[in-house]
This record gives sequence, structure tokens and C-alpha cells, in this order.
Amino acid sequence: MTAAAVTGLGVVAPNGLGTADYWAATRAGTSGIERITRFDPSGYPARLAGEVPGFVAADHLPGRLLAQTDRMTQLALAAADWALDDAGVDPREWPEYGMGVITASSSGGFEFGQNELRKLWRHGGQHVSAYQSFAWFYAVNTGQISIRNGMRGPSGVVVSDQAGGLDAIAQARRQIRKGTRLVVSGGVDGSLCPWGWVAQLASDRLSGSDDPARAFLPFDTRANGHVPGEGGALLVLEDAAGARERGARVYGEISGYGATFDPRPGDGREPGLRRAAEIALADAGIRPADVDVVFADAAAVPVLDRIEAEAITALFGPYGVPVTAPKTNTGRLYSGGAPLDVATALLALRDAVIPATTNITPDEAYRLDLVLDAPRPMPGRAALVLARGHGGFNSALVVRRPES
Repeated sequence: MTAAAVTGLGVVAPNGLGTADYWAATRAGTSGIERITRFDPSGYPARLAGEVPGFVAADHLPGRLLAQTDRMTQLALAAADWALDDAGVDPREWPEYGMGVITASSSGGFEFGQNELRKLWRHGGQHVSAYQSFAWFYAVNTGQISIRNGMRGPSGVVVSDQAGGLDAIAQARRQIRKGTRLVVSGGVDGSLCPWGWVAQLASDRLSGSDDPARAFLPFDTRANGHVPGEGGALLVLEDAAGARERGARVYGEISGYGATFDPRPGDGREPGLRRAAEIALADAGIRPADVDVVFADAAAVPVLDRIEAEAITALFGPYGVPVTAPKTNTGRLYSGGAPLDVATALLALRDAVIPATTNITPDEAYRLDLVLDAPRPMPGRAALVLARGHGGFNSALVVRRPES
């Protein structure tokens, strides 16, 4: 069966603009979580976020796009450009129907909708409603990337919260297997604006701490919710044989994928995360012993941390596999978070090193071998990435080091 190879990475993250800066910061344990600067958060019960630093849209995009897009789409367009450049791909030299764009969206659209709502108030209803603009926005990232690069092949948007980034990459792999030569996939998300912030607060899962070192503590007895962030990663996926034929550098292969949905609360059945991981491993044709590291979803909500820890220990045994959550340095990026974890996993496999989870003191009741304080060497064969979306979505993805 056709293998899907990752040949390009484009990263926009709160602790690094661009793949190289992000990876250096992640290996060093550098955090991008700070007090919000994009609006005044003083009147809200949560005031910290992971904001992408130093991004000036006019430095990366033509002026005609600036008026048509909000920050989330601008970040996505820049990440797509960087991913294609990293892959050595000039879209003008590729068949337009042989390239597609499949991304994920979750929390984004609020800033665009908020701006439209302001126009509605100012101009007496002469603009599209905020609800319509929010619904339409789900397709904006994919559409703008597609139009900008002349990519007219199979495209789409997946909406399943934090799990959506893995679901989008899996859908891109399906299209590669069906014959599409190249797909830009992943997710860049964010809604750091007053309207988006209120919507996130409604989940009751945001940390109220004002100390960046104590605000986002998954698998810790002090866990009290997550810190949101903006950004994510876009990946260039190609047919592995075609990528090697054109001499492309290959970061790794998308080898396995599984997705499940949690049962209705209170019916006594097991949550679906473990089963999603089992499906992904079976799809990849590997055993738990072949996995060098698990990139955890890391909700920092005690009941959800327990569910994830139980899923990992059921599959690998207590302390049976190194576990890491570098998102403690970025916050949860919604549909951008899991693609960023996939990019991080690929870089970790390339360099045979596991980045650490920062700030936490693990609760030993979870029985996890969390990588703490400093990066840890590893063989660099395969990584399992876990992600969960609000409402019961579970996804798991296996990435493997490319065959030499």
C-alpha cells in the first residue's frame, strides 16, 4: 500500500516562529506562555495564553491578502509557504489537480466573526451576520492556501477540536493512497480575541493561574485546567516513492491511524482513547514495544489525565514507555496542537531525542514514565501521538522514521 511521507514542515508556535526556532526552544524547554497582549484580559478569570511572537503578516504575505484575512489565516498561509519551501516544492511546477489541502479547524473564526459583528453594529446590518461568518470561516484556511498555491485537487476541512489535526492528516494520507501526489495538511488555530476568549471560558477547563510556570500542569496533583494558545503546524505529505524519486528529504512516514468516540457518560463503558491507540498501532503493523515515545494529549484536567494515563498503561504497562507533553510550553492549540505534536515527533525521531515536559511534578498514581527536566535520548524508530477533542473525539497517529 502507498506510504505517505512527510517532506515539509511549517511551524508557527508560541515559543518559536518557524520550525528551527520552535525545535530549539522545545529542546531547551523554553515557554511561550505569557499574559495575553492581544486584548486586555484583566476582567477575565483566565489571563494567560500562548501567543505566536514576532509575527508581522505584512512581512510574509502580499497586501491584498491582509484585508481579506484575520490573524489565524495569516499564520496558516505563512506556515503553508514555509512547509512547501521546506519540501522543495514550487506549486507552479506541479499539476494543479495533483495537489490538495486538507486542514483542521476548531476554535478559529471568532476574530473574523467579531470583526464582522462590529461592522454589523456600525453599518446597520449591511454585512454578513457573525454566525454566518463563523460557519464560513471553517473553510477559509483551506481555501486561501488552495487558491494561493493553485492546488485544485482533493481538499477539505475536519472539525473535531484538538483531535481534528490528526484526523486531517489521516484524511490526507487517504488521498495520497488514492493517487494525489501532494497534500498540505495539519492545522493552525487560534481565537485570542474577547469573543473567542468568552467561548473558551465556557468549557470550564481554562486555568486561572497567573503564573506561567504553574498554569498548565498535566499529570500533576496541582492540575487545574489548560492554557489556550494559537498556532500549529502544516505538513507536506507526498507519496513516499515519488518523494524519494524526486530526491526529497523525508522526515518520516504516517504509518498508522485510529479514531474512536467516547461512549455516553454514565453508561459504564471504557472511554475510547486506548482503543484508538490500538487501532493506530495495528494499522502501522507494529507492537507497543516498537514505540519509543508517546506524545500525550495532556488535558491538565484530573479526570481526563486519569483516563489518558489508564489508556497508556493498559497498552504499554506501568512506566512502560516514555511519555512527553511539550505543549506545556505552548498551551493547547486546539486543532493546531496535534499537528504541532506530529511535527515535534518527526523532529524527535530525526534527532533521536525526546523533548521534556516542563514545570510539572508528576502524580505517581498515574504510573507514567514522563520525560522531565531535560531531553532524553531514544532509538528514534516510532512515535505515537494522542489527541482528544471536546465532546468525545479520540485520535491516535503513528509516525515512523523513514527507511534508509
